[in-house]
Amino acid sequence: MIPLSVNGRVYLACGATDMRRGFDGLAVMIQEVLAQDPHSGALFAFRGKRGDLVKLLWWDGQGLCLFAKRLEKGRFVWPAAATGTVSLTAAQLAMLMEGIDWRAPIRSWRPGLAG
Repeated sequence: MIPLSVNGRVYLACGATDMRRGFDGLAVMIQEVLAQDPHSGALFAFRGKRGDLVKLLWWDGQGLCLFAKRLEKGRFVWPAAATGTVSLTAAQLAMLMEGIDWRAPIRSWRPGLAG
């Protein structure tokens, strides 16, 4: 589990990423393409072309951590933009990693009246 604070920064890299990239390749992409610092403590998420694989790159203060998740069914919901980044909250990241549409989650119950 990645210990993200409530105010932790999470960035999705828009478009498809070559999933053969590892620590160094993704860190260079963060610097050159996304114009961000890979050692800032923010978490960066990348999705492959097929949409079923996500890699997360995160600096924990001592080194880079690389996490990967592949869905057996379905695809990760990703922004339609081909370039740039989208910022997420920790809760939206949790939904994304579960395969839930983080853009418009459906609430199962809502109170009608108080009391």
